[in-house]
Amino acid sequence: MAVTADLEKIVDKAYQDKSLQEILDAPVEALAGVSVNGGKLIREALGVKTIGELGRNKYFRAAQALAALADAS
Repeated sequence: MAVTADLEKIVDKAYQDKSLQEILDAPVEALAGVSVNGGKLIREALGVKTIGELGRNKYFRAAQALAALADAS
């Protein structure tokens, strides 16, 4: 099944033409709205270095699941 996303709203301009794997391997500050300092804080607080690690982080997954449950009720 094909999945599409508007990368202009998700990642910085420098990453919009990259492959999915390149985006997942990119530092978290490649996400739109995450500053270099914000990326540094995420790395220091959670040990998360890449977008892929952030997306797979157990705390973020738990928070997303809880939010989805709340939205469904």
